[in-house]
Amino acid sequence: MFNLRTIRNMLLGSVILVIGVSIFGQVLAQGDLERKLETYLQVLDIVKHDFVEKDVDDQKLVYGSIRGLLSALDDPYTRFVEPKSYKEMKIRMSGSYSGIGIYIGIKEKLLTVISPIDGTPADKAKLKAGDKIVTVDEKPTKDMALEEAVSLIRGPRGTKVKLGIQRKGWKEPKDYEIVRENIKIKSVNSKIMQKDIAYIKLNTFENLASAQEFEKALRQARTAKGLIIDLRGNGGGLLQSAIDIGSMFIDRGVIVQTVDREGRKEQLESSGRVLWRKPTVVLINEASASASEILAGALRDNKVATLVGVHSFGKASVQNVRRLNDGSALLVTIAKYLTPSGEDINKKGIQPDIEVLVPTEEASANGETEPEPLLPDEAEGEDIQLQKALEIIRSMIRATANG
Repeated sequence: MFNLRTIRNMLLGSVILVIGVSIFGQVLAQGDLERKLETYLQVLDIVKHDFVEKDVDDQKLVYGSIRGLLSALDDPYTRFVEPKSYKEMKIRMSGSYSGIGIYIGIKEKLLTVISPIDGTPADKAKLKAGDKIVTVDEKPTKDMALEEAVSLIRGPRGTKVKLGIQRKGWKEPKDYEIVRENIKIKSVNSKIMQKDIAYIKLNTFENLASAQEFEKALRQARTAKGLIIDLRGNGGGLLQSAIDIGSMFIDRGVIVQTVDREGRKEQLESSGRVLWRKPTVVLINEASASASEILAGALRDNKVATLVGVHSFGKASVQNVRRLNDGSALLVTIAKYLTPSGEDINKKGIQPDIEVLVPTEEASANGETEPEPLLPDEAEGEDIQLQKALEIIRSMIRATANG
């Protein structure tokens, strides 16, 4: 049970303490905050004593208040994570979990599919980048915290989850009932194309071994004349993985910049451990987010790669995870990422050097001439973005050979 008098006394005590140790302007600011908090405490008092349901869950009130506070910041990535969801978040970093295999984020304040992971139930169900998840097991996702949505979508292997999906061009949402499976995220798939072009598909930066797996694939491709790095559908993950992989291409230079609330900038530089100096093309699309955008921006700005595809997702903020006393956590945005050249890509994404749009099923069916830049489904037709990348890498190899 809340002790409202104690809380008020603590607030007043904090004001007196500030008066004793701070300058006059800070005192006024703290006093103003204390007066505003009095309004909150009045509402809390009324709810506890007058609300029709007598046994209101105090924990629910506290967590709801925290979420309300954070939503006022208008930043979907500053968020509160309950203890259960925080445990699941740490499990995800191991690269193995039980669910449907999907990256989700918040775009335009809506729960949005960044990308399904290749070969997973979400991929087999043909969910697509850009799909809006409007319900999870018929529970509306409006104003739902990201981690709450993740927790609801995950579950024991063999169980089902029903997602209400709204896709561009659809008049009404459609339900997708998907059976959960054990998801093992393989960071890298690689092959040699046309005898001398190395192709490395980097699926995620979430796995702690992402950089090691990428390095192994890169070393195996050392005899190739050119390289295509495919970041399409990669929802991001660990910053350090992006830095480590970028350092395999950039001898001396900045991988990414950060700028904090005071406008202070910090440059994170390459370790100089270069493993590849040959022609390189990077494929990106609207499902390339976070660490994918950092790597793509670093390779482009340091002039070691050409970007092909469509603009990326636009998630370029730095979150600090602060564990709280009850096992919950606060993910708070403490800075923004800038590309090495200083470009702010948050909410805008990175524009490719060469844009290649992919027609969607809806555009083709309606006879539209302007294609939508969504994740291509290679099983349904030729991958025109990859074909363009091959064309460009060939011309780069010829240019290199001719000096």
